[in-house]
Amino acid sequence: MDMIQYGSDTITQLRFVTFKPQIERRDNQWVDIVLRAEVAEETPVPEGLVDMSIYVICTLNGGAIAQIVPLDEDCDCEFQFTADEKEQISAYIESDEIQAQIAKLALS
Repeated sequence: MDMIQYGSDTITQLRFVTFKPQIERRDNQWVDIVLRAEVAEETPVPEGLVDMSIYVICTLNGGAIAQIVPLDEDCDCEFQFTADEKEQISAYIESDEIQAQIAKLALS
């Protein structure tokens, strides 16, 4: 569970504790989800990230994840998630609770 800064040898290990989602239907194909994440105290967000959030793009029909992107102050940043971090995020997005919210948006 490492967060890697482009061009850096330093790896920060993150373990997400909770997520607070903001879910919006973009159009007839996509759902945009912005997650505010709380990380475990022993795995602090790396220096250089002022206000980290996670941008997830999912399909409207089926809720499949198309992309997971780290943001800083709501903008693209020089960090990337590792496979382990993406697994944590994916597990949350694929949870019954979030999938139900995506399905509800598809009906509206």
